[in-house]
Amino acid sequence: MKLKQRVVLLAILLVIFIFTKVFLIDNLDTSAANREDQRAFHRMMASLRVELDPRLDHTLQSPWEIAAQWVVPREVYPEDTPELGAVMHAMATKKIIKADVGYKGTQLKALLILEGGQKVVFKPKRYGRDYVVEGEPYAGYDRHNAEVAAFHLDRILGFRRAPLVIGRFVNLRTEIKPVATEQLLSTFLTIGNNTCFYGKCYYCRETEPACAEEEIMEGSVTLWLPDVWPLQKHRHPWGRTYREGKLARWEYDESYCDAVKKTSPYDSGPRLLDIIDTAIFDYLIGNADRHHYESFQDDEGASMLILLDNAKSFGNPSLDERSILAPLYQCCIIRVSTWNRLNYLKNGVLRSALKSAMSHDPISPVLSAAHLDALDQRLLNILATVKQCTDQFGPDIVLVEDRMTLSHL
Repeated sequence: MKLKQRVVLLAILLVIFIFTKVFLIDNLDTSAANREDQRAFHRMMASLRVELDPRLDHTLQSPWEIAAQWVVPREVYPEDTPELGAVMHAMATKKIIKADVGYKGTQLKALLILEGGQKVVFKPKRYGRDYVVEGEPYAGYDRHNAEVAAFHLDRILGFRRAPLVIGRFVNLRTEIKPVATEQLLSTFLTIGNNTCFYGKCYYCRETEPACAEEEIMEGSVTLWLPDVWPLQKHRHPWGRTYREGKLARWEYDESYCDAVKKTSPYDSGPRLLDIIDTAIFDYLIGNADRHHYESFQDDEGASMLILLDNAKSFGNPSLDERSILAPLYQCCIIRVSTWNRLNYLKNGVLRSALKSAMSHDPISPVLSAAHLDALDQRLLNILATVKQCTDQFGPDIVLVEDRMTLSHL
C-alpha cells in the first residue's frame, strides 16, 4: 500500500475512533443522567407522605429559620427535607399574633403573622370539594385547596419552585379578631350563625364575603418567602388579554415562539424551559390565569420561575384547556428531566402519588376523585403533545438536556 493511501486510511480510522468515542461518552452521559432522574424519582416517592411532626431532631434552629435557609436561586426547598414535616406542622398550628388584610391582588386573602415572626398568606374556603366552577378556565373565586394540591404536585414533578402550603382551620373569634388590625376587623360581619369577612382586594365586596362554619374557617396558609429574596414581576409571554374579542399574539401566530426566543431573558439560560415546565404544571392543575410570574430580583434570567398563586386551579375537572400548553406545542422543546418524570408518573402513578402526598394535610381530602382522575388524563395529553413534536422535529431537537446552558440563538 502506498504511503498516501496509508495516510488516508489512518486518517479515516482516526475519525471513526473519535466519533465512536464521542458517541459512547454521550450515550454514557445520557444513560447516567437518566439513571439519576430515576433515582431522584424513587427518592421523591419514598418521602412522599409528610408526617406533621413538631420535633426538630437535627437542629436547634426554629422552623422558620430552616425554611428560610432552604431558598436558593433555583429551588424554594431542597430535595432532601427531613424537617419539612416540622415546618409544615408549625404553619398549621403556631399561634397567630397578628392578622391583617392581604397584600395587593384581585382575590380575598389575609396576611397572618405566626409566633416567631413568620408571615403566611391565608386563603379562605369558598367552595366545597365537589363544586364545579363553570365558565372561563380562570372564572370563580380562589380555591384554597388548589394551593395545597399545587404545592404537592410541585414536589412530585421535582420542580421545587412553589412556596410551602398547608391547610389550616382557624377560629375567627378567638384566633383572628383579638389580633386583627382595624382595617381587617372593619370587614367582619355575621350572616346567620356564621362569622364572615370580605377583606380588601380588587374584587372584594361586602356582598361576597367568605364565611366560616359558625366560627371555624377552613383555609390554606402559604409560607412567605424570605425578605432577603425580593421578587421581580414579569409579564408572561403567553399571557391572555382577558378582553372579549381581542386575542394575544400567541393565540393566532403559530411562529410566536421564534419571536420569544429572540427576546431577553428567553434568548438564553433556563427561563424558556421554566416557562414550558410551568405550562405543563398549569395544564395539569387547570390554571389558565398565569398572566404574570415572579422570579428573584436582579437574576438576569438565571433564577427559577417561582410557582406563586395557584389558587385559580382545580375548578372544573371536565375542562381541559389545551391553550395552557401553548409554550410547549409552539416551542416544541422540553427538559429531559421533565420528560423522564412525566413518563414515570403515567399509568395512574400521578393520581396515586398526589393522593398519598396530601393524605396528612389537616384539610384532607384535599381534592375530589374527579380532579384526581383528570390529572391522569391530562398527563396523557401532555405526553401525546410531546410525541407530536418529536415526530415532527426529532427527539434530538425536542428533548433538551437541562444540565447544560441553553442558548436559542
